[in-house]
Amino acid sequence: MISNSFRRFMPIVVLLGVVGAAACTAPAEKCTAADTAQQGPDLSGCKRTGIASFYAKKFAGREMADGTRMDPNADNAASRTLPLGTTATVTNLETGQSAEVTIQDRGPYVKGRIIDLSPATARAIGLDRQDGITTVVVVPIEVPLPDGGVKQGAAAGDGTR
Repeated sequence: MISNSFRRFMPIVVLLGVVGAAACTAPAEKCTAADTAQQGPDLSGCKRTGIASFYAKKFAGREMADGTRMDPNADNAASRTLPLGTTATVTNLETGQSAEVTIQDRGPYVKGRIIDLSPATARAIGLDRQDGITTVVVVPIEVPLPDGGVKQGAAAGDGTR
């Protein structure tokens, strides 16, 4: 049974869902608040700010979501929302250091974190095991689409590659 208060807000929830879905098709350079609030696979190509962590040692050599083995010396990363195969620039807001990653796995599964980095990538942006986490900006370069196409992300062509 649906409560009266829920019925009152349901049209707003539906409208926000439609706006969010429509915003995912916007060009990367026109990212909006609706893009950052979307749910499900992130096909927007928009930059995101959040907390990064890195893979624990025990994950070295384990199979990732894309079927490859986690190489602690590679540029692999995990995201819950970016499609597998997405390339992105990750910038540590505390150090200003950046690195390019490829999303090959799912995670992190800790609330509030948006990306898990390989140990090598974490070191490259100035994140060490003692700190454990840092605030980063993740800016997609290329985002694979479900139809086999590729969307240019906000970092495409900005000279950081």
